[in-house]
Amino acid sequence: MTKKTLSIISLTILATLFVAGTCFAAGAATPPPPSHAYITLGILAVAAVLFFTEVVPLPVTAMLVPVALSMFKIIPAKAAFANFGDQWVVIFMAMFIVGDAIFITGFADKVGKATIKLSKGSEVKLLIYTMLAVGVLSAFLSNTGTVVVAIPMIMAMCASAGVKAGKILMPAAFASSLGGTITLVGTPPNGIVNSVLQKMAPNIPPFGFFEYAKFGVPLLAIGLLYYVIIGKNFLPKSSGEYGGSEEEIKVQRPHKMWWSVATFIFVVIVMASGFIPLVTAAMLGACLMVITGCMTMREAFKSIDWTTIFLFAGMLSMSTALQKSGAAEMIAKNVVAMVQNPYMVLAVCCFLTQLITNFMSNTATAALMAPLAVPIAMQSGVSPLPLMMGIAMSASACFLTPVATPPNTIVLGPGKYTFMDYFKAGWPLQIISFAACVFGIPMIWPF
Repeated sequence: MTKKTLSIISLTILATLFVAGTCFAAGAATPPPPSHAYITLGILAVAAVLFFTEVVPLPVTAMLVPVALSMFKIIPAKAAFANFGDQWVVIFMAMFIVGDAIFITGFADKVGKATIKLSKGSEVKLLIYTMLAVGVLSAFLSNTGTVVVAIPMIMAMCASAGVKAGKILMPAAFASSLGGTITLVGTPPNGIVNSVLQKMAPNIPPFGFFEYAKFGVPLLAIGLLYYVIIGKNFLPKSSGEYGGSEEEIKVQRPHKMWWSVATFIFVVIVMASGFIPLVTAAMLGACLMVITGCMTMREAFKSIDWTTIFLFAGMLSMSTALQKSGAAEMIAKNVVAMVQNPYMVLAVCCFLTQLITNFMSNTATAALMAPLAVPIAMQSGVSPLPLMMGIAMSASACFLTPVATPPNTIVLGPGKYTFMDYFKAGWPLQIISFAACVFGIPMIWPF
């Protein structure tokens, strides 16, 4: 089936839903509760198809979700679009600005060059230091930006040391995903999980800023050890000549570097300590980056990844709808009826998340899966925390395809990789990360 055919089918389904929604709006005011549940699940299914095929841009799909939910009167229009004011949306907007200032002023570039210097031409050392540097930077900065900055330096070092670039670039991309699991702001799925927890389980405290590191750090270490000991043998030996990148981040204000670093450290310390609210700390940091001249307002606006913001804000309405319509409870009861062992429930959640995240945005994957985990946990009589952490970690375990995450896509060209190269080098790590989630997470957050 061609992309054009999928586009026609998906848009036809959407048109049918919207016409039906208009009829509901003009006719009988409130459909029976069962109708609400099935309509909500129908909207979720269409959104999943559109996310998977990308026949329309991801942000457009995300925005059609609150549009459809309000047209069908599943939730009021005000509630459907209220998530643009959600604190996690604001936090990520601010942290995009804070993180980009680190790139613009040259600190990330400095870290990369120091990493190359330490490796001294050794392939194994270059692999270890590159994965560590990319992983640690990705815990606080944009995964995509980190990889974009790292590519030219890695390529230069590989050329001078006689190391095949294909042996380094793919592990670096995977390390950016693993590093993002370490902190609350490391990757959008972590923020989505916290936001859904606050909405659907307000009596349960969400995860702390560095609480993700309890599992994220071991997961990054597992990935590093895997490639150093075994995984390097599965990596292709492509040459991968680097010819530049349109997305390359240019250092513009090196004299402001330490201002940006000081501001960044201040934001991290304040957010981790809880001295002031997270959203306040993030926005204060973004303002200070502009006030101190680390970046201009134009650069600040440009640094925000609006695809992530629209995905985040648009899909948060689904968690409200699943709860209000009774769809989440219906799914939870069916899942619990089939799978009662908590480890099996966690395994199902992790497996589905890891499968989906390899073919569509990890942000969209988390937004689809997280709202289902809370009612499943409550119906099973277990804590939602291990399930939610499993979904957060699994959404970042994307090692099978070049389209799973932007860093995977970015290294495709410079590394001269094929689609199958990702599968060959990534499937063992995919299985290892799945097993680690299912058996390791409950040890930290018990059922």
